[in-house]
Amino acid sequence: MSKIIRIGTRDSELAIWQAKAVQNILKKLGHKSVLVPVKSTGDIVLDKPLYELGITGIFTKTLDIALLNGDIDVAVHSLKDVPTKLPESIVQAAVLKRGNVNDTLVFKDNEEFLGAKNAIIATSSLRRKAQWLNRYPTHTITDIRGNVNSRLEKLNTNTDWNAAIFAAAGLGRIDKRPTDAINLDWMIPAPAQGAIMIATREQHHDILEIFAEINDKETEICTTTERDFLRLLEGGCTAPIGALAKIKDETIELHGVLLSPDGTKKIEVKSSSKIEKHQKLAEYCANFIVEKGGKRLIGNHDFNNANPQVFSTKKLTNNQKDLFENTLKVESEDVIKISINRIKPQHLSAQIENVIITSQNAVEALTTNFTKEELKFKNIYCVGRRTKRKIETKIGKVKHVAKNAKALAEHLVNYIEGTEATYFCSDIRLDNIPQTLEQNNIKLNEIIAYNTKYDSKAIKQPEVIMFYSPSTVKSYLQENDNQGIAFCIGETTALEAKKHFNEVHVSKIPTVESVIECVNQHYKNTSKL
Repeated sequence: MSKIIRIGTRDSELAIWQAKAVQNILKKLGHKSVLVPVKSTGDIVLDKPLYELGITGIFTKTLDIALLNGDIDVAVHSLKDVPTKLPESIVQAAVLKRGNVNDTLVFKDNEEFLGAKNAIIATSSLRRKAQWLNRYPTHTITDIRGNVNSRLEKLNTNTDWNAAIFAAAGLGRIDKRPTDAINLDWMIPAPAQGAIMIATREQHHDILEIFAEINDKETEICTTTERDFLRLLEGGCTAPIGALAKIKDETIELHGVLLSPDGTKKIEVKSSSKIEKHQKLAEYCANFIVEKGGKRLIGNHDFNNANPQVFSTKKLTNNQKDLFENTLKVESEDVIKISINRIKPQHLSAQIENVIITSQNAVEALTTNFTKEELKFKNIYCVGRRTKRKIETKIGKVKHVAKNAKALAEHLVNYIEGTEATYFCSDIRLDNIPQTLEQNNIKLNEIIAYNTKYDSKAIKQPEVIMFYSPSTVKSYLQENDNQGIAFCIGETTALEAKKHFNEVHVSKIPTVESVIECVNQHYKNTSKL
């Protein structure tokens, strides 16, 4: 072919490396080529809207448009980023021999955090997040985006993070893999991870003939099987799905997995067949996952293509999720992060007569810093029955429990013994206890037992938002608007919510389960179930 082949690529270091790999193979076959970095979608003159053509991939869209516009002859992609349904008139021309399929853990200091209860791991992949939490359920996953270089830089500069997860192939190709990085061989990779794919227009027959010589047949069969498994399961949505196919002695084996995004539920399958029947293998494995409950798992967690009806600002347990009506689509994330402070021993040098505790976090802070024998409080006043239960299990008898902070403050004004109290609280407080006591000449000693950090993320607009403290309201609104109906655990939380939301409901009793019951009743009353 005398024509110079225009190779379209994204402009990241990894994408350029992959495009050059294709260019070098073409050169060895006697074909001239040039790289065309594509930065933005630009204008497109087509007779159909993009959505009708099926242009959906976030990492492939600009190159799809360049192909359709005739600006490039071929596009080079990481095959794992390519949607399972290609845009109209675009076809897969070839895949190169596959590289390292593994996910890799890059850490900063040492790997001791793997055995610790608390650690922060960075990844933007829902699949990696789910599998990590399935193995390390007490760890925290934080989002990290950008190309390989920028993600490595973010890991190095963020002092709170312990590690980040990368594709081994990407790190190796641009020679950025640290010598002590760990391959996560227990983590099932994304379908087609480690493979480089070349796409072109279906009418470019001369291009297709050239790239037929480049195509690695074994990689094509394995990645096609994995992507068929993905396509049959996902139905257009995004879910934590992993798949890896391997060929040995004319037999292909497929190992697939589907998880809930929080990693608490996992359905796994492994099966094999003759190579010539690999299409049936993907179908069998996908059906196995569905029969084991996969359809419901995907339906409950289709985060990226439909708004949740209900969003909880506190991560819910599986038992709590099961309390919702089956037809409701529910998401939950902790929008505040708590860190326990060191409480100096001198704060407990003498017996404290009156102690105020309004949250279980304060109980956790006290019992982390001191033994039960050291916590000799004469009178303990608290908010919430669960906080009371925790106090009486770990510290001592509660003198009075109120349903909210306002009610507790009113009780103290009328019934406190003496004129002084100690309040173990957060650095962020939105209750009225200090003001009420001060106005009534009661001295309050405030000890910051724990810090509250706002940690909300932007989510698709829900119909209902569940709040559990004034801080969750504040945090949620930092990244989201005030549309929707607020359901609150108590009056103090509702007071903050009413400043922002037009419709606010309060649960009958201050428990998560009561808030869920309130939400269910709302949907029954409005006939939305």
